[in-house]
Amino acid sequence: MPRILGIDLPKEKRIEAALPYIYGIGPTRTREILAQVQISGDKRAKDLTEEEISRITSLLQKNYVTEGDLRREVNDNVRRQMEVGSYRGIRHRKGLPVRGQRTKTNARTRKGKKPVVGHIIKKEAAPAAKKAA
Repeated sequence: MPRILGIDLPKEKRIEAALPYIYGIGPTRTREILAQVQISGDKRAKDLTEEEISRITSLLQKNYVTEGDLRREVNDNVRRQMEVGSYRGIRHRKGLPVRGQRTKTNARTRKGKKPVVGHIIKKEAAPAAKKAA
């Protein structure tokens, strides 16, 4: 199983489908990377040589922000918006959609499960009847 930037790539998949397992690399960036290191996208991940893996790794480290650094950068940007008090930051703080989606209906992923309103539990009459007898 090839390991690039601390991520185990699935060995049976084509390298074009395996590289997006790395956070910050999608299909388009994968094709760019493979073109730069001159590796066919049809090649399986298990068939990569150590030299090819090192070429991919060095290119990623030099030219792209990925994995932990990218996650940290995104979190810092969100935290900064919240501290500044921008509209987007306030939406993040409240746990509402940030990019202009409607919230009257939908938005359940951000808002969570609907609260139950007006649910009244009635007392049972059976235990009271037993006491009277």
